[in-house]
Amino acid sequence: MSDLTSIDRIENGTAVRLVWADGFSARYHAIWLRDNAPDPETRSASNGQKLVALRDLPAETVISTVTSRDGDVRLTFMPENKPVDYAVSWLREHAYDRESQPPHGWLSSKIETWDGSFDAAKVTSNFNDMSTQETVLCDWLSGVRRYGFAKITGGPVEDGALIQVADMFGYVRETNYGKWFEVQTEINPTNLAYTGLGLQAHTDNPYRDPTPTLQILYCLENSAEGGDNQVVDGFRVAKQLREIDPKGFALLSGYCARFEYQGTDDVHLSTRKPMIEVSPDGELTQIRFNNRSTTAITDVPYDDMPAYYAAYRTMGDIIDDPAMAVSFKLMPGECFIVDNTRVLHGRSGYAATGGSRWLQGCYPDKDGLLSTLRVLEERLRRRAA
Repeated sequence: MSDLTSIDRIENGTAVRLVWADGFSARYHAIWLRDNAPDPETRSASNGQKLVALRDLPAETVISTVTSRDGDVRLTFMPENKPVDYAVSWLREHAYDRESQPPHGWLSSKIETWDGSFDAAKVTSNFNDMSTQETVLCDWLSGVRRYGFAKITGGPVEDGALIQVADMFGYVRETNYGKWFEVQTEINPTNLAYTGLGLQAHTDNPYRDPTPTLQILYCLENSAEGGDNQVVDGFRVAKQLREIDPKGFALLSGYCARFEYQGTDDVHLSTRKPMIEVSPDGELTQIRFNNRSTTAITDVPYDDMPAYYAAYRTMGDIIDDPAMAVSFKLMPGECFIVDNTRVLHGRSGYAATGGSRWLQGCYPDKDGLLSTLRVLEERLRRRAA
């Protein structure tokens, strides 16, 4: 939206107010505008990084003149006597002048929550199509960003094929489990994932700081009876908990739980983080839920502990509700990815005899996926223009 009806200096030049034709208005402080100036002396034209620090800008910065034309706003900053042009569309996109704050636990408009009625075909793509067509890869990555979950079919049935999936968009984080790990039945397992037991839907590795942000599980064999995978949208779970028990939501987001893992003699991982994490402005940002890895919770005051545990139980009940889960059985050459900061995954139990089940898993980082997605979106936008 570039049609302005007015732009005025206010508060003695320490701010400006812009008003658009549709009635939207926003104020911007002079120092904020100067710090975000897009000119080549302030910001590198090649990589977009700032060339100046805040200490280099006069603390008494004010705006002396304002003009607008051709979708741009020109502001002159004093005492530098520096004219800078801003795209009106950029100013609108980055407006921060809000009359009211969003509700506690709000979500980005790029995120859509779901329950067991969600059709996984909506976020399923073919491996070869993703490898050769940028539009298909972009749509798949966009689905991961929006829903926190996606599937791939038609992939190679070979050891380490999951790394080929990760290489399409980013990089894999290596942990004590290695660059990737085997999900098979073991005689003396270092993790309950390496058994035929059913696993409650959970987020992986909450005992790490930072928690792995994505997980890929890739199927190489699956002839065992059982072992179906389930995924549950943790953000939908948190929203339901907030509706049922607002105080419980506040407790699970306001106090730290503790998570711990000691699978081998050379590993002892431990963190204290909330099960429901919100940002300072109330955005719902992460879910941590893993009963197997939760250790003694000692950061909740005595008087709040009963209500905390009641909320913890309610959260678990919502997660276990069959109406919340999308279930599927992976075939060789298929895989799925989850946003491990949001989507919980589990499986039904399976027989350790009479068939085999072999999956491989790895932990790519979400920042790489989101970076690739933004690059593809911009590239495809330019081609379409």
